[in-house]
Amino acid sequence: MTVKAYGAHSGDQPLESMDITRRAPGPHDVQIDIAFCGVCHSDLHQVRGEWAGTMYPCVPGHEIVGRVAAVGAHVSSHRVGDLVGVGCMVDSCKGCAECEDGLENYCDGMVGTYNGVTDDAPGHTLGGYSEQIVVHERFVLRVSHPEAQLASVAPLLCAGITTWSPLRHWGAGPGKRVGIVGIGGLGHMGIKLARAMGAHVVAFTTSESKRRAAEALGAHEVVVSTDPEAMAARAKSLDLIVNTVAAPHNLDAFTSLLKRDGTMVLVGAPASPHPSPEVFNLIGKRRSIAGSMIGGIPETQEMLDFCAEHGIVADIEMIRADDINAAYERMLEGDVKYRFVIDNATLAA
Repeated sequence: MTVKAYGAHSGDQPLESMDITRRAPGPHDVQIDIAFCGVCHSDLHQVRGEWAGTMYPCVPGHEIVGRVAAVGAHVSSHRVGDLVGVGCMVDSCKGCAECEDGLENYCDGMVGTYNGVTDDAPGHTLGGYSEQIVVHERFVLRVSHPEAQLASVAPLLCAGITTWSPLRHWGAGPGKRVGIVGIGGLGHMGIKLARAMGAHVVAFTTSESKRRAAEALGAHEVVVSTDPEAMAARAKSLDLIVNTVAAPHNLDAFTSLLKRDGTMVLVGAPASPHPSPEVFNLIGKRRSIAGSMIGGIPETQEMLDFCAEHGIVADIEMIRADDINAAYERMLEGDVKYRFVIDNATLAA
């Protein structure tokens, strides 16, 4: 089946309208008419060839929401007409320890929603900047938010789960003090989720101008990280820090804010490494620096259900498909609060 999409033919070309093909649904497949797709910083890195291994044509997009259009003969978990979502992966080996534990995101055979190897033409997966997608039922999530919120649900499929997973794994909740570093697409979701989970939330930003916005998102405290006195006042005060910043920076400034046995989890992916952290800052208080990558399917469903129950969605700016190149430039400048979302109905225009 031929559908409209937006993608690029090389890393030095802008995204443009193109026709792509989607496979017919197999016995365990779900065919989805995509209503909205969030725009992630990863999309920009991959389509512009800033991350190694980009295969072209590249159609980005892994924050997908829409409605089920057809299901395979053996699909029992989804029905035509259901509101559903697809996140950062569309397949895995389904048999390793990670898959059996519901952590398909750590499977060595995990297939990304775009730029992953597949038997489908053109030999790699094509993402959500398109009218339609066909996905194995295991990787399709139920959306129980009201349909009117659907566009704002899209970023939960990446930004939401990327912050939810470490918050859950490291036990954010009542009685815990949680720091969120960076107030962007990831960070704004981290603040909302940590607050709803019952934690005391401390937001860190380099910009005083973001103080009121962070408080409106749910932060109990807002710290300008370039203020030495404000940082020193929070020394040894936090149980957990979720660091969403995708640029190299001094990690020691934040690890010193952790209590004994505290952990800073890195979820931002900079193009070049962070400066090496000071070892004594870690061993002196048995502190940890850890990493976390998106989340497995069960915890993604858990996150979506939690967000629906608590009325949590992303703060978005809707764009047309043909605005994507301008949106990328604005995203590089940090000029979005806090996630662009494509109205996929404009692909056909």
